[in-house]
Amino acid sequence: MAAAGAHRFDDLFAEFGPIRLKRFFGGEGICLGETMIGMVFSGTIYFKTNEETRKAFLAETCKPFSFLKRSTGETIVTTWYALPDRLYDDPEELARWARAALAVAEGSPAVRKKRKKMR
Repeated sequence: MAAAGAHRFDDLFAEFGPIRLKRFFGGEGICLGETMIGMVFSGTIYFKTNEETRKAFLAETCKPFSFLKRSTGETIVTTWYALPDRLYDDPEELARWARAALAVAEGSPAVRKKRKKMR
């Protein structure tokens, strides 16, 4: 069952496929099935990246998601990058970026480990 408000992204992700939102550390995770490909914090969508896919985000001067670790005061910079603003008006192009994020997420050690446990 989709989390409340999941339908607000139906048009945006129409070309990619049905997503669901789940609560995620003060924001929401964007999931295809059980795989989280993105997240939403403060109205901004971030996609999971790797060294290769991150190049497209950097070329568009997108910023990574970062947060302050309370216990140490250290700023943690993640590999999740904000979508370029132009993608909010281009579901077809967003779908290409979402498929790349899905490939990154499916190749992550955490997802592979979870899949092994489910077998």
